[in-house]
Amino acid sequence: MKVLVIRFSSIGDIVLTTPVLRCLKEQLAHAEVHYLTKLTFSPILMHNPHIDKLWYLHSDLAPVIEELKKEKFDCIIDLHHNLRTMQVKRALKVKKCYSFPKLNIQKWLLTNLKIDLMPDKSIVDRYMETVKPLRVANDGKGLDHFLPPQKQLGNKDIPMSHWGGYVGCVIGGSMNTKKLPVDKWKEFCRLSPYPIMLLGGPEDMYEGGKIAEMDPVKIYNSCGKFNLSESAELVKMARVVVSNDTGLMHIAAAYKKPIISLWGNTSPEMGMFPYYGHNNLKERIAPELTIMENKALRCHPCSKIGYDKCPKGHFKCMNELDMTQVADRVRSSWNATAKKLVF
Repeated sequence: MKVLVIRFSSIGDIVLTTPVLRCLKEQLAHAEVHYLTKLTFSPILMHNPHIDKLWYLHSDLAPVIEELKKEKFDCIIDLHHNLRTMQVKRALKVKKCYSFPKLNIQKWLLTNLKIDLMPDKSIVDRYMETVKPLRVANDGKGLDHFLPPQKQLGNKDIPMSHWGGYVGCVIGGSMNTKKLPVDKWKEFCRLSPYPIMLLGGPEDMYEGGKIAEMDPVKIYNSCGKFNLSESAELVKMARVVVSNDTGLMHIAAAYKKPIISLWGNTSPEMGMFPYYGHNNLKERIAPELTIMENKALRCHPCSKIGYDKCPKGHFKCMNELDMTQVADRVRSSWNATAKKLVF
């Protein structure tokens, strides 16, 4: 069976689709799995052994659609379910098309009326429901992320102060209201006794510099210095990860890292929490995971994707997170992590 899986963005969402790819490949006889995404996200998938061929969306869908028509797919698994994916499905005229239920009404009720009708399950489990008609089931192995075969980083890339281990702090985020403020990161860094690696893209370099300047030996600002695969390798080598709701958080979950997950004006109840293959938020809580969320705040959550700035102006969802509690959880996870890093 030749299957086309579609998910255009973003880093975290694509990592969360990887159990579907693995289960399709391992549970369907002679499955040939293709994946359509944006070229920007190719580093996340290009080394995945469960994908037979990657297809890329550029600015215009028409050229890739013409190429996809030649493949004669037996089935399309739409894990994005938007206007562009509808255009692809309509053009390819494949009889078996299964689309991911986005639960937009439930999300609206949660963010606007604070009525929580979201299922207590990861978005991964909802992705897996899309392939049930093919008799494919979740294998419980969690997320996948595959690095290039050759090791990219060595001790020359990481300060000697961090060779014995470090806390990976993912400071970036797609929207400002999903990012812990610089002053809160500084507070955490003062409370944590361990070396700290700041992780993020070039857009996070300035804020990383402001955090690192308080102690340049203890705190290493890697933001903008490494590509996505190298940053993922830094996540893999971390003893414990403290992260905003962003792509590297899900890559950390793929490597089964202890995670302290920080939530601003969005909510893990929407299903985008770190997933280890077995955990929900209420009934099956992962011991590796700590959720930091200001649930007592009446205006929280106020968005499913985030804003450039807090609509209320106070940003209490992040500003009132307890950094002492975060530091205590890091200390507990660090002590439980017996394996030392080897560079």
